[in-house]
Amino acid sequence: MTLATRSAVLPTYARTDVTFVEGDGSWLTAADGTRYLDFAAGIAVVALGHGHPAPLAAAHEQLDRLWHVSNLYWTEPMAQLAGLLSDRFGGAQAFFCNSGAEAIEAAIKHARKATGRPGIVALEGSFHGRTIGALSATGQPAKRAAFEPLVPGVTFAQLNDLASLEAAVGPDTALILVEPVQGEGGVNPASPGFLAAAAELAAEHGALLCFDEVQTGVGRTGSFFAFEQLGVRPHLVTLAKGLANGLPIGALLVGDHAAPGLEPGDHASTFGGNPVVCAAACAVVEAVDEELLAAVRSHGQQLEQGLTELGAVHGAGLLLGLEVASASEAVAACFDAALLVTSAGPTTLRLTPPLTVSSDEVAQALSILQEILS
Repeated sequence: MTLATRSAVLPTYARTDVTFVEGDGSWLTAADGTRYLDFAAGIAVVALGHGHPAPLAAAHEQLDRLWHVSNLYWTEPMAQLAGLLSDRFGGAQAFFCNSGAEAIEAAIKHARKATGRPGIVALEGSFHGRTIGALSATGQPAKRAAFEPLVPGVTFAQLNDLASLEAAVGPDTALILVEPVQGEGGVNPASPGFLAAAAELAAEHGALLCFDEVQTGVGRTGSFFAFEQLGVRPHLVTLAKGLANGLPIGALLVGDHAAPGLEPGDHASTFGGNPVVCAAACAVVEAVDEELLAAVRSHGQQLEQGLTELGAVHGAGLLLGLEVASASEAVAACFDAALLVTSAGPTTLRLTPPLTVSSDEVAQALSILQEILS
C-alpha cells in the first residue's frame, strides 16, 4: 500500500500505521507478518472470531445462490433471521438496515410515528451513531458541536440519576433511549433500578423505551440481549455490530407489546436484509447458544478479575473498561506489544475480545497488560 493510495481515503479516522491481511479466531496478521492478539474484535463486531466456519460457510453458500433482489420481494435468509431474532426477543418484528446508526434512525422514526410526539430522552455520555438523527441523541458535545444545529426535541438525563430522568420525560416524549452499558461513553453500566424507572416512566407517559444494544447485544454481556439480565423488557431494541460477525448489518426489533408505528412507505433501506449478510447473521444467532454464553460469562469473569489488579474495572461480560492514566498511551503501548485494544474516553481502556476467546488468550492479554500498566 502506497502513500498515494492512502491519501485517496478521506481522513475521517486517525488510523494506526498497520495493514491487516488475515484473521484467524482471536488473532490478526499484518502485512509484515506480525501476529496480534485481537481484544478489539473490530470494536465488538467480530463476535465469533475471525474466519468462524459457521457464518463463513453460510455466506459462501448464499453467494453461490443469490446476492440481492431488493426489499420489493422476500428472501429466505431475511425472513429466517427475523424469525430467529423474534424467538430470542420473545415476539418482535424486525427492520433490517446496514449499521447501528441506521437502526437508531429507524427507532426514532418508529417512536415518533407511533406516539405522534417529537420528544427524545437520551443520556449524557451516550453514543448512538454519527448520522444526524443518531448524533442528535448522542450525549457527547465534542462529537456534536461541529455539526449543529442538529435535530431538535432531544433532552439529556444523567446515567443512573433517577431525578434527572424523571425531569426529562414528559407529555411530549416519544422515545426513551438507553444503552444497557454505555460503550463509547466509558463502558458504564446502567443500573437495574434506573432501567426499571425508565420502563415505568415510559408506561406512565405513553412513550416507547428503546435499548440500544448495538454493542451489548448478540451475547456480548453473557446473555443474547443484555436486557435479559436486567429485569426490564424494552419496547424496541437496536442491534448491529456482532450480528453478522463483520458483515454490515443493523436491525430494529419492535416488540409485539410495542405500539405500532412504521407502515409501507414510511422507511426503507436499499441494502437492508441483504440475503448474503442475513445468511451469515442466521449462522451467528444460532451459534450464540447457551454453551457459548456460559463461556462468555466465565471468560468475562476471568478477564475482570485479572484487570482489577491493575485498576478500576466496569462493564459486563466481554465488554469491559479499565481505568488508566491515559487511554491513548495505553492503547499505543499494547499495540507495540502486539495486543489490540481500544479506548472509550480519555482514561478508559476498552476490551472487547471475540466471544470465542480462550482462557489461555485471556491470560496472555492480562500478562501483556500487567507488564505495560504495572
